[in-house]
Amino acid sequence: MTIRRIHSGGAFEPKVGYCRAVVAGDWVHVSGTVAAPEANGEPPAGAKAQCDSALSIIQAALAEAGCGFEHVVRVAYILPDRHEFEACWSALQAAFGENPPAATMTECGLIDPKYRIEIEVTAYKGA
Repeated sequence: MTIRRIHSGGAFEPKVGYCRAVVAGDWVHVSGTVAAPEANGEPPAGAKAQCDSALSIIQAALAEAGCGFEHVVRVAYILPDRHEFEACWSALQAAFGENPPAATMTECGLIDPKYRIEIEVTAYKGA
């Protein structure tokens, strides 16, 4: 089985020692992803805007791996406040649409309190 690592250039990748995604055969494992910083160095305000940002990073990693949201079979949502999750639903429905994955939402602290959502996905790009 061929293993390929995808790096996005995120600040935490070299600090923590991980990559954005690993392609292992037909499987794509995308690391937990938070919002990208804006021009001021801070993530966008609010869970919905951060969800949109994280999804765009995930979409780029999936594309580099040769697949898309329609190939995602499992997703984990991690939020420090479960009450902020509903604001993200429209973005998640737009991303996954007719191909909803199995999903779990967990409430817990994230690496920095400024982050309001972290998203991790597993995709299968095989036949």
